[in-house]
Formats: sequence, C-alpha cells, structure tokens
Amino acid sequence: MAENVTSLFRSTAAHSPSMAALTRAAGDGAGPIDFCIPVNPYFPTPGMWDEMSGRLRDIITYYPSSADTITAELCNLLQLPPQAVAMGNGSTELITWIDHLLVRESLAIPVPTFGRWTDQPMETGKRVDMFPLQESSGFALDLAQYAEFIRARGTRAAVICNPNNPDGGFLHKHAVVQFMDAMADLDLVVIDESFLEFADAEAEPSVVQEAMLRPNVIVLRSLGKNFGLHGIRFGYMVANPALAGRVRSMLPKWNLNAFAEYVVFMLKEHGAEYAQSLQQVYRDRLDMSSQLSALPGLTVYPSQGNFLFVRLPVGAEGTVVRDRLLSEHRILVRECGNKIGSSSRFLRLVVRPQTDVRRLVSALEQVLYGTRRGAAVPELATGTSYSSGTAAVDRLMSNGAGMPLAAQAMAAAPPQPAAPMPAPMPMPVAPQPQPMPMPVAPAAAAQSPYGVPAAGPTPPGVPARGGLTAAQVRGTNGLTPAPAQGWPNSGAWPNAAGA
Repeated sequence: MAENVTSLFRSTAAHSPSMAALTRAAGDGAGPIDFCIPVNPYFPTPGMWDEMSGRLRDIITYYPSSADTITAELCNLLQLPPQAVAMGNGSTELITWIDHLLVRESLAIPVPTFGRWTDQPMETGKRVDMFPLQESSGFALDLAQYAEFIRARGTRAAVICNPNNPDGGFLHKHAVVQFMDAMADLDLVVIDESFLEFADAEAEPSVVQEAMLRPNVIVLRSLGKNFGLHGIRFGYMVANPALAGRVRSMLPKWNLNAFAEYVVFMLKEHGAEYAQSLQQVYRDRLDMSSQLSALPGLTVYPSQGNFLFVRLPVGAEGTVVRDRLLSEHRILVRECGNKIGSSSRFLRLVVRPQTDVRRLVSALEQVLYGTRRGAAVPELATGTSYSSGTAAVDRLMSNGAGMPLAAQAMAAAPPQPAAPMPAPMPMPVAPQPQPMPMPVAPAAAAQSPYGVPAAGPTPPGVPARGGLTAAQVRGTNGLTPAPAQGWPNSGAWPNAAGA
C-alpha cells in the first residue's frame, strides 16, 4: 500500500479515500483498521448481519417503499409526528436542500466543524460567517460570544453542531434552547445533532421536541453513524410541520433505498442491543482517551462524540503521521489540516474497541518517537506553519517511508532546547488571538436577548463587517500555529537507545 499513499489522497475530493478504494489498493482484499469514519462498531449485531445477508437478494432486487412509508415507520419508533419529519439520503442531502430552500444570503457556523456546513453555502454563493473556536479554550463554544458575532455581522441563519465534529464539544440542552430563543428573529437556526446519540453528559440532551414548537428551527439527526451503517446513507430532520413539509416536498419519492427501509423496519426488535452498543462506545471512549493521553506531547480534548480530537506533539506533521500509519501499520486516521479552523497538527480518531486502540497506540509510538516511547520528536522553531496540502506527502515519499518522524524533523531543522516541566501533564496550549471586536448597530437598534444591538443584514456579496469573506478565510487555517512549549518532564525520558 505504501507506493499508493500519495495517489490515494490526491485523487479524491473528499478528506480521505473510500474504504473500497483502500481495499482495492491493498491488493489482498483487506482494508485498514478504520479510525477515520465515525460509526458505531457494535451495531448492527452479528445476528442482524445474518438476517440482512439472508434477505440480500430481495433487498437489492426490488424497489423500496416510498419515503413517506419509511418515514412513518421511523416516526412510530421515535414517537415523532410524521408531518414534522423529513428523511434524506444521508444528512448531506438534507443540508443541501436546507441551503437551497432556507438560507437566503448568509450563514454563521463555528469552525472547525463538519465541512458541508461551510462548503455547501459557499458553493451556492452565500456569505459564510465563520466563528473561530479557540484552541486556548479547548475549542469550547461560548454561545453568548457566538450570538454577539451573529448580531455584529447581521447573519440571517445560524448553525450549531452538538456535539461538534471534529472536537466533540458538547452544549447542554438548556443553553441550546436559550440560544434558539435568542435567535428567534433569524431566518433559520439549525441544530445538527448527528452525533448526539453518543453523548452521555446529559440524560435527555436533544432539542427535537423544542424545535417542533418554533417557526425557524431545524434539528438534523443521523442514522448511519449511530447504527454503524454509513453506506446506507440515511438521516432525518425535525422541524415544525410547515418547515419540514417545505423540505420534504422537494425530495424525490424514492430518495431512500431498500436497505434503509429494511433497517428501519427491523430496529423495533433490536432496541436493547442498540442501547447496549452505545454504552460500550461510552466505555471505550474513556479507555481510548486515557491510553492516548499517556503518549508524551499528545493532547486529547474532551469529547462527547464517538471520536477524539488530538493535537500531535510539536514538530509532528499530520499528513506524514496519517500516511505512515496507513502505509506501515494499515491504520486509517482523519488528518484535519483541510478543515477550516484546524491545521495538520490535529487528528480526529474514531472510538474503537480496545484491541484496535492498543494497535493504534503502538503504531503512534513507532511513528512519533521511533521504536520506543520517549524518543521525542525534536521541536521545530516557533512559528512553524503546519500545512494542509500535499507537500508533506511528497516529503514522506522522497525521504523514505521507513524513516522515523524524529529523523525527518531533525533533517529539516535543528532541534530547539526543550524546557523541562516539573511533572508529566498534558501539553500546554498556547494562547490564541480572540476574534476582533465587531462594530454594532446604532443605539436605536433593537436589543437582542444577549444585550447586543441587532444589526441589519449585510447585502449579498458584501464581505462580513469587521471580518473576512468566506473565500479569504478559506485560504487560511483559521488558527495561528502554536509555538514550541517544551516536552513534559523531558529530562526523565530515556533516549532512543533506551538508556
């Protein structure tokens, strides 16, 4: 697979090659261990797989029922009124129609986040106002600051992903409801709950019931991620009947396939197994976070998703780490250099069973530190930029796939002196610049519930007031690189020979 690494990542418009492409490239019919695609590894159960396999011929031979029939069954399972629900061929189809039908001229979104929330509106000529989440605060979203940002720019639609992808940041239900009410004058508020089934911080975190009572709120939910069936492509949105009906009326009659129908109709018999699968993911997330946090210089951010956002040690290039994990260890990870608001110092790692995690940790030790943990990657100079392109892949191929990152970094630049710290602890985070103060409307303007004067809408095509256009932001990574901080307790580490 090593000789195909560069072409695999260059030949796809997505962030990673598909599993089918990776399996073909392997040449032996076996794909990598997947820490990239965030699905539930414990569902469907083996018995469910056997049941679907036994019905495969019928499933793929005949037309499915109409989307209305499949939606009615899902609503019966979820105890939702069908008139408030629209099912789509994956959440991406619903995001596309939400943009076309309901986003008039501008949309606000915290970054980094799921790429379709930034890319889809830009592709249709909308202004996208991006609110940068700060590394210094662990990428936590401050809803009051976000509301002020929206008011200052006059944005007409707002999105929140809860938990957020890629960092797993979580917002409690009462705070989300307060935000929805504060934004009642906007054209649209979308709460993307695609990963909320994996959260365990709150017993009932969803705002689905509250959304149905409000005229401008949509809640987006995923099924493929929760049920471990990304390939089926099915998800749904919940809103008041008028809003849901507007989207539903634009969807093709057979936009849902026969596999989606079969799974929806078998779910009522497997509720207990599904709940158990989520409990196991919760436990695995804690175990995986603990194991990764023990790696020197690696920062693991708190997450309520079925994935963990990690910052690599200073000097480690994410694209090189990704490609070496794939070519040398057959492990696929999500390198986040192409996410606005992130850089190639960050990986998103999907929660998997402990056996797979142990293999991942062992592979990271070899790639980051050589053959032993503690043979630290030398620090690069303060201000080093971390790319999101393919230069690192070229460097990997020219330097030789077997060369440790430590040796690559040493050849690229001399190491800087490390500043010892008194005890092992997570890598300190460099302060990040806060968003610049935004001008507000005249005092006569109406006050928002957050106490910020509401500004009028910015005309289409005009840059956001006090900020950058989407195109300008697209050309940056949204965060300045963190300076070198020194390695935790570096004086106590063994050298590469183990001494």
